[in-house]
Amino acid sequence: MSLSVRPQRRVLVAKINRSQSFAGVNSSVERPFRNLSSFTPTVSRKTGSRVSRMFSMSHKSPPPKVPQPNRLDEVYEALKKGLTAYLEVHQLELEKLSTQIRESKRNSRLVSVTGPRDQVKSIERFLRRLEFHASKIDELYEAYCIQRRLRDGAHNMVKAYSTGSPGSREARESLAEASKGYKEYTENMCLLESELESQLGEFHVRMKGLAGFARLCAGDQYEIFMKYGRQRWKLRGRIEVNSKQVWDSEEMVFLPLITEFLSIKVTELKSLANHVVVGNVSCETKDLFAALPQVVAVDINDLGTIKLSLEVTWNPFDKDDQPSAASTVNKASTVNKRFSTYNQSPPDTPSLREQAFYV
Repeated sequence: MSLSVRPQRRVLVAKINRSQSFAGVNSSVERPFRNLSSFTPTVSRKTGSRVSRMFSMSHKSPPPKVPQPNRLDEVYEALKKGLTAYLEVHQLELEKLSTQIRESKRNSRLVSVTGPRDQVKSIERFLRRLEFHASKIDELYEAYCIQRRLRDGAHNMVKAYSTGSPGSREARESLAEASKGYKEYTENMCLLESELESQLGEFHVRMKGLAGFARLCAGDQYEIFMKYGRQRWKLRGRIEVNSKQVWDSEEMVFLPLITEFLSIKVTELKSLANHVVVGNVSCETKDLFAALPQVVAVDINDLGTIKLSLEVTWNPFDKDDQPSAASTVNKASTVNKRFSTYNQSPPDTPSLREQAFYV
C-alpha cells in the first residue's frame, strides 16, 4: 500500500562477527534486535559483475555552510571504533602467519615459506598505512575541536557585547572583531568537516534481494531507489517462478557522509500509470564502519513483511588501491560461512521457525 508518512523503522541485522544495524533516523522507540533467519534470496543478474558509481554530480561535496559538531563527534567515535577493529583483524592475521612461519622452520628446513613471508610484508605495509590514516584523522579532529572552542569563545563575546549598551568606540570595535573571528572559525570548522568527510573511505553495497515470503509472487516487479546525499542508485528487478530474483544491477559504491542519512524507497511496478510505493525509510550509516562485511536487513513497510537485504563492506580508503593480500585477510572463512547461511531461496510458505521470527 502507499505510505503517505515515512514510518519509524526498526532494522534487523544478521551478525557477521561484529555486525551492526541500520537504525531509523526518527525512531522514538527502540526495539530489541533479533538475528535474521535464513531467508535471503539468491540474486542473479542480467549483466556481468560490476560495481557502479552512479553519482548525479561530483562525489566530493562542497564544504557545509553550517558546521555540525555534535554529529561529527558521533561519526568520529564510530570511525575510530571501525579503524581499531580493522587494525585488530589484521594484527591477528599477522600473528597467525608469523606463527605458521616459525612452525614451518621448526618442522623442516626444506619447507618453503616464501608465500607467508610475502603476505606478512603486505600486511605490515597495510598496517603502517592504516595507522598513518588513523593518526591523520585524529589530527583533523583535534584541529576541529580547537576551532570549535575558539568559535564558542567568539560567540560568547559577541553575545556579551550585543546585549550590553553600545558603549565606547573600543567596545564597538571589539564587537566587530569578535564577529569577524566567529565567522572565520565557523568557516574553518566547515573546511575541516569537509576534509574529515573525505577520509571516511567507501561503502561497498551489494544487493542481496527482497524478502517477503507470501508477499513476493512470481512476476512481481520492483524498483529500488537509494539516495545518499547527492549519490543515487536506482535498480529494478523481478521475481521469477523458481523464487529467484533478477536485478539489473547488483553492486554500488557510496562515499560515506557525515550529516546525511541513506534514504531507501521501494516501489512495486504494476503498470505504466499504477505504481505502488511499498515503503520509504531513512537509515543510519555510522554503524557501518566495521572491519568485516555486514549483512543488514531493512524493514521496508510498517509490518516488516517486506525486507531489503544488503551486504555492506567498508573500505577505510576511498581509492581502489587497497593491497589485495590485506583486503582478503580473515574473510575467506567468513564468506563461506555467510554463503552457507544466507544463500537460500525463500520458500513459498514460511516454516515454523520463520513464522516465529515474524511474531
